[in-house]
Formats: sequence, structure tokens, C-alpha cells
Amino acid sequence: MDEDLRRTFHSRVEREPFASKFGLKLLEIEAGYSKVAMQFTPDMENLFGLAHGGALFALIDEAFETASNSHGTLAVALNMNVTYVASPQPGSTLYAEAREVSLTRKTASYDIKVRDDKQNLIATCMALVYRKGQPLPFS
Repeated sequence: MDEDLRRTFHSRVEREPFASKFGLKLLEIEAGYSKVAMQFTPDMENLFGLAHGGALFALIDEAFETASNSHGTLAVALNMNVTYVASPQPGSTLYAEAREVSLTRKTASYDIKVRDDKQNLIATCMALVYRKGQPLPFS
């Protein structure tokens, strides 16, 4: 992956309003790969005191967004299939890793796993993007 593009991704995620709202931090990015972290805080709990699915989805989607656009070509989500396996402990740090499974000129698919700081599996996702064939607007 081009070093300038890597730096740009880190900078863009740091300034992204949605990422700031959820405390999402881009830790690693390579072509077809991304690792994003999020602290599970009390304001992310559902009415049962467990992690809200939307908070976990936000983490998954950030890893998906960055991994799928890491080739420098604009990619937009077509489908995401999430399986919630467990609820994390309050205060734990969660990590989403998106790994490219296949890449064609028009589509790409990703396997995304969310684990907590003790390596417990929290959620899994299979996701598909449409690759628009256009350069990223910020590259």
C-alpha cells in the first residue's frame, strides 16, 4: 500500500465525525486489510445493559470501509451479514479486523471479526462491496 494513502486514511479517520462519536481508532491498514479499535463505554449499552448491536456494527463498518477502500478505488457496501456471538464486558477494548477474501474489478468480499482485549470473539461479519472504478475523492 502506498505510504501517502496510508497516512491519508489515518488522518481522515481521525477527523471523521462518526468515528469521533464512537471513539473509533484506525490502528492498521494495508491493501485489503484494516484493524480498528473502540472502547466499549456505558453509553453504548442497550436497554438490557449489553452492547448495543448498532455500536458493534459501527466498529465493523469502519474496518470494512477502510479495508475495502484501501486499494485507492472507491468502494461502497452492497451487503453485510453480521452474527453477534457475545456481548463484551463493560470497559473492554474491542478490535475489528477486516480481511479481504476476494477481489475483482467490480466487487470484493471481506471477513470481519470483532474480538475483545482478551481475544474473546464478539461478532463476525461477511461483507461485500461494489468497486466503482473511481479514485477516492481525497487521493
